[in-house]
Amino acid sequence: MRKHIIRLLFIIVGAAVGFYYLPLLWDALDFKFFGIVRLFSDLIIGAIVFLLLSFVLSGTINRLVNRVEAYLTKQSPVYLFFGSLLTIVGLVLAVLVSTPLWNSHVPVLDNVVPVILMVILGYFGFRIGTTRLDEWRNLFQLRRQRGGGKDSHVMAKQDANYHHYKILDTNILIDGRIYDIVKTGFIEGTLLVPNFVLYELQYIADSSDSIKRVRGRRGLDILNKLQNEKIVPIEMYEGDFEDIPEVDSKLIRLAKEVDGVIVTNDFNLNKVIQFQNVEVMNINGLAKALKPRVIPGEKLNVMVVKKGTERQQGVAYLDDGTMVVVEDGRYYMNDHIDVEVTSALQTDAGRMIFARPVHSPKGINDHHSEDNSDKK
Repeated sequence: MRKHIIRLLFIIVGAAVGFYYLPLLWDALDFKFFGIVRLFSDLIIGAIVFLLLSFVLSGTINRLVNRVEAYLTKQSPVYLFFGSLLTIVGLVLAVLVSTPLWNSHVPVLDNVVPVILMVILGYFGFRIGTTRLDEWRNLFQLRRQRGGGKDSHVMAKQDANYHHYKILDTNILIDGRIYDIVKTGFIEGTLLVPNFVLYELQYIADSSDSIKRVRGRRGLDILNKLQNEKIVPIEMYEGDFEDIPEVDSKLIRLAKEVDGVIVTNDFNLNKVIQFQNVEVMNINGLAKALKPRVIPGEKLNVMVVKKGTERQQGVAYLDDGTMVVVEDGRYYMNDHIDVEVTSALQTDAGRMIFARPVHSPKGINDHHSEDNSDKK
């Protein structure tokens, strides 16, 4: 259907070209046509010539239209709106500047230069409108805040200690733990996934290396799960920073512009972000903070303060209140002893550590005999 429309446009343009320019050719060749015959011959010849051209060029033009259409459908309405608006502004400025040139009747100045000005100012208008989207958004938000009275002032103070956007990088999506963290409800606000991160994930997923391909597809699967389950709001950032080649640098620039926090597990990126004075949430740091403070085999020094519920058990407590159940601990009541952690148990009431004294069996027997002698 589209090819037929393109050919029809070629025929219309050809007929117009024939109507206006073929008479000049006939006059130059001294061909004599008169009246309605000349009119129809000009229209038909021009239409036929351009129809033949359409068979050669329609495929190329159709592919070009498809590319333009695909590009425009991928862009956000904000991108298209500001791009079109600033392009119109550029063209209007070009017309205003070109008006004196048109009236000058100086060759080149009155016809070529105005066209060049329209192309240049229209292009710059489009670039300014599409590459500064965040600044345009911030400008409108600032105006709303100024017109909002006291409430906007209160929100501004709250925003100083609250970062609405949590920006996900490529590694955090490949890692996959962000999905589990989000499900627990410990992350609030809106997850922001930039397009350049999505493109990098897609590039990794299409890699010829099978290991990279699996990692990339895992990241895309995690992103789809976050979108489909709608645990927290998630948005795509359509803009790009074409003057910055590295994805990590783009993330830092984006975090500064939207006042967001970068969520990552990349150690090197974490250090760079901190140096750039940007907030960062490192899930490796979170995992380190949540891991048990004691592990099996670790030595502790505790004081047994009471008997346990089971036979020969004693109970001690760490400084943070964690209960330590000591095997054979009843023989060391009110004594500081060294114990070795055997296991740890996390319950709804808190954490419990099980341990045994660091001693020989003879030590227990000695304590046991001392208890019996005291009783005698």
